[in-house]
Amino acid sequence: MQPSPGRIVLYTLTEHEAAAINRQRRNYHESKSAHESTGLVGHVGNHAAAGDVYPAIIVRVWDESTVTCNLRVLLDGADTHWATSCEQDEDGHRGGSWHWPERV
Repeated sequence: MQPSPGRIVLYTLTEHEAAAINRQRRNYHESKSAHESTGLVGHVGNHAAAGDVYPAIIVRVWDESTVTCNLRVLLDGADTHWATSCEQDEDGHRGGSWHWPERV
């Protein structure tokens, strides 16, 4: 299959990404915005961990030979993660990579 914008794939978080997502969520929770009606959409959701796999939408294909893409990762919460220059990993075990979902 060829990647193209709009296709849904699965993305595996790295340890660094999971820590950054959790830090943003903690910062929002501790902020003034989380306790007042400001209208801001905050970084809230369940704890993210390295190796967690989330659905992602391909937003740009950079290199078809290495299948490198930018992705908008749909996290388990109200926020998303922008993963850039991610290469495909056929097995889907390597953090920072994407793979096609299994057909069921």
